[in-house]
Amino acid sequence: MKKLIYLDYAAASPVDPIVLKAMEPYFSDSFYNPSAEYLPARAVRKDLEAARSSVACSLGAKTTEIIFTAGGTEANNLAIRGVMEKFPGTNMVLSAIEHDSVIGPSQLYKNKQAPVNQDGIVDIAKLINLIDNQTVLISVMCCNNEVGSIQPVNKISAAIDVIRKDRLLKGNKLPIYLHSDAAQAGNYLDVHVARLGVDLLTINGGKIYGPKQSGALFVKTGVYLLPQILGGGQEYGIRSGTENVAADVGLAKALSLAQERRQSEFHRLRQLQTQFIGLLEEKIPSVIINGSVKYRLVNNIHITLPGKDNERVLMLLDEAGILAAAGSACSASNEEPSHVLMAMGVSDSFARSSIRFTMGRDTDLISLQKVIAVLCSLPI
Repeated sequence: MKKLIYLDYAAASPVDPIVLKAMEPYFSDSFYNPSAEYLPARAVRKDLEAARSSVACSLGAKTTEIIFTAGGTEANNLAIRGVMEKFPGTNMVLSAIEHDSVIGPSQLYKNKQAPVNQDGIVDIAKLINLIDNQTVLISVMCCNNEVGSIQPVNKISAAIDVIRKDRLLKGNKLPIYLHSDAAQAGNYLDVHVARLGVDLLTINGGKIYGPKQSGALFVKTGVYLLPQILGGGQEYGIRSGTENVAADVGLAKALSLAQERRQSEFHRLRQLQTQFIGLLEEKIPSVIINGSVKYRLVNNIHITLPGKDNERVLMLLDEAGILAAAGSACSASNEEPSHVLMAMGVSDSFARSSIRFTMGRDTDLISLQKVIAVLCSLPI
């Protein structure tokens, strides 16, 4: 069987062997419910809290500010619904290129979408102009899952802080919180919450070589959410349900490893990205590179092949053992063109001719050269 070339790491990453080893005891010997009172269960509770402390350390947060969830989608829903239902009648602002797990819950409330430029970067001035006296939540992702554009979250935070102070001077006591979906950021970017200036931050284990359905929401001290899952009062009463200790331990280990390896992977993938784009432009002169070249995740290459149907291209790549994507895996069944590309001003026809390649720890130059060869051989 031929070796597959996997270039869809933005959709899912394999579980790191070190992460898997850390998780294994909680499927067998240490299976106990961490809320139970007997000694073996207390030992599991201690391990769970050590995992929470590890996540907090990676984010520069307090242990009490970390809420474990079943993945990034739940964390995004908890952040948005938790804030908006705590303050009924208010509104929120989000960027036009958010993941569906942010756009979906936002549609339950009054919301406004901030535009992006042709590189997929949020226009800060236009976003700030959308904030009114009843705006309680801003949600802007750290980096986009489709085109890899890195958002100026810390600059948005600074602008919001000015509004926050102005509100207090005017006697408006309504808080204004900044949430950021960092699902794609953990491998390559600094996710220290104080440096980002966020009040809420989403982490997704399935994107950083941890288990799927593992995640966490950073909730800054003083930010109060209305719980969305009620029951036994676990996770400080914010997210009830017996904790998935194996997943939580796996997430903690994966995030710690990702941040340890961040610098080396950044430089390695930056070189591969530059080489891949250079080969594409040399061998396929008609290719269009979508999104910012400078402010872009180092593992992301998003292209348009004018005149080519992306579904047909992906099928031919699949037959050649190359696994890529047209956009977000979470909306792959949607026949509509990407809302991200539409927001960037990409035409409908070009959007339907676009492909996303996302690299990871196993990607090498030989694999990328094979991809170029297959693309060059595509029927006219």
